[in-house]
Amino acid sequence: MVLSARQLSHELREVQTPDLTRRRWIIGLSLLGAAMGQIVSLYQTGIIRHLPDPPLPIFNSDRVDASEYGYKRLQTSDALMMVVNYGVTAWLAGAGGKDRMTSLPLLPVAMGLKVLGDTAFAIELGREEWQENKALCVYCQAATLASLASLVLAVPETRKAIRNLLSRW
Repeated sequence: MVLSARQLSHELREVQTPDLTRRRWIIGLSLLGAAMGQIVSLYQTGIIRHLPDPPLPIFNSDRVDASEYGYKRLQTSDALMMVVNYGVTAWLAGAGGKDRMTSLPLLPVAMGLKVLGDTAFAIELGREEWQENKALCVYCQAATLASLASLVLAVPETRKAIRNLLSRW
């Protein structure tokens, strides 16, 4: 069922359900991940010269984000891709009304798969970060934590949507 723009606006802004609350958290966490990507992008493209880190020896964002690791995919800085990636996740979490798991079940399934992919990719990037640099980027690891939290939050609605799809078949 396609909602009117007015109804969708009302549901996304005003309606309180557990699924919408979790989706709002996923949107916020995805925007946090995008913000971390924006900060690193400023460094990786030369707009700023230094990324401050907490005073722990495990973190050296400058070294990690200036290394080959940060530029080896698609001839661009990985943080610029991170911004777009988390934006798509926020978009999927914000698409559809309160009953999308029954009216548009492919949306929550797509969101769940996207968040699973985000999490797996972020964990793999963290492994590469450490393997290649013996240091971590604090901003990237904050985004990884946001992905992990989003994955936990996405499970209930994704499961409902999958059950709904299976019952139709």
